[in-house]
Amino acid sequence: MLRMAGPAFQPSQSSSLQFQATSSHLRSVKGALLDIGGEPTKGSAVLQRLLDLGQTPSQREVVSEILAVELRTWRENPRHATVVISFLARHRLARTAIEVLRCMLESCVEVNVFHFSAAITACEKGCEWQLALRLLDSMPDTRVTPNEISYSAAISACEKGGQWQHSLALLSAMPEMSVAPNQLSYSAAISSCAKVGRWQVALGLLRSMPEKRVMPNKISYSAAISACEQVGKWHLALSLLTTIRDRTIAGDVISYNAAISACEKGGQWHLALSLLSSMPDMMVTPNEISYSAAISSCEKAGEWQFALSLLRTMPDMRAVPNEVSYSAAISACSRGGQWQLALCLLASMSDRKVIPNEISYNAAISACANVGQWYWVLSLLSSMCHRRLVQSDISYNAAITGCEKGSQWQLALGLLSSMSDLRLVPDEISYSYAVYATTARHHLLQWRNAGVFCTVPVVIHVRNSR
Repeated sequence: MLRMAGPAFQPSQSSSLQFQATSSHLRSVKGALLDIGGEPTKGSAVLQRLLDLGQTPSQREVVSEILAVELRTWRENPRHATVVISFLARHRLARTAIEVLRCMLESCVEVNVFHFSAAITACEKGCEWQLALRLLDSMPDTRVTPNEISYSAAISACEKGGQWQHSLALLSAMPEMSVAPNQLSYSAAISSCAKVGRWQVALGLLRSMPEKRVMPNKISYSAAISACEQVGKWHLALSLLTTIRDRTIAGDVISYNAAISACEKGGQWHLALSLLSSMPDMMVTPNEISYSAAISSCEKAGEWQFALSLLRTMPDMRAVPNEVSYSAAISACSRGGQWQLALCLLASMSDRKVIPNEISYNAAISACANVGQWYWVLSLLSSMCHRRLVQSDISYNAAITGCEKGSQWQLALGLLSSMSDLRLVPDEISYSYAVYATTARHHLLQWRNAGVFCTVPVVIHVRNSR
């Protein structure tokens, strides 16, 4: 536990005064951060030295040495300490922020709720949810009362760590600590449930907000829509989006993107395109995520023409196509049997300064494999190796399929044999296509000479032992 040896910060009894004090303090901290530009300068050697410690400062004495001069200044103005801890939070240096807090306590520097909240935020940004909970739990021991910022940051830390039950427990504990949950607290808890597929709980939290005299905002609704999107509940996502419009809450690109993705997962490509086209009318500018989700919805429906049309219109809407957009469009061409277009899209990515990834190549390989274009399949597979991209089971399964459909049974067997060299475990798909290619050419003798029969029991044993 952190122990404070100096005078404690006493929160105001009036919530309005406390809010004013919080706002004033945050404004001063923001101003100080702007003074240093948010980054170390010549006059901020202390910040640079703290950054140099990295994620895990090895010696506590090092932090104490760095702060030796600063600690005397902080006794006169504790807000300077908030600036430093907030700066560390921006750089996700949770453990360094905690060491700074510990040095303050040991040096009898006033530690208040702002310092603790900034340190908890550092834990949240650094994905250290356990540390965030320990800090929050230690605050009463140092006679510092947590506020809504402290709890919201801790809930967000749990959300990022996938700890939805801890998030709900913190939200429930806030009234017991005389801290009123706000929109940020609820939104973080809803988002925590969304990430683990607990959409019913997320919607329950959203509905309970008015009962707690907390009105949902666009962040709350966006988190709830994302919860529906995760499980493909497109009708609920659209219902929530309609509620936003009816309540004249300004929707944002996040809520629309989640709704489009929900339609994509639910196979509702018409609705996905309708949402995308309605965004400008609602004063919401579509971004790369919006278009990528819409293109994916067309891909799943086999509507490759619409997918290509969306990809072409992205620059006109100032949305820069990325590897996700291209990969989805290539997959759409693959499903539509347009292997030439798939290859053209893959080749054009470099011209657009977009680096193809494994998904892009696998989609192009599948497009060629589906129509037996084995030469292009092997060329793409070789190109992946030159680009140092990971060749997976998906890559080889598609390549073997292409060789089988192109009546290249020897190449199919060669690919199957080479999978072990890449530490890939051939699965049933790889074997089935290789067997089909072999039997189609009546070359069972070559199959035996390749050693496939003797390796089958070993491979099956390895797969079953996983």
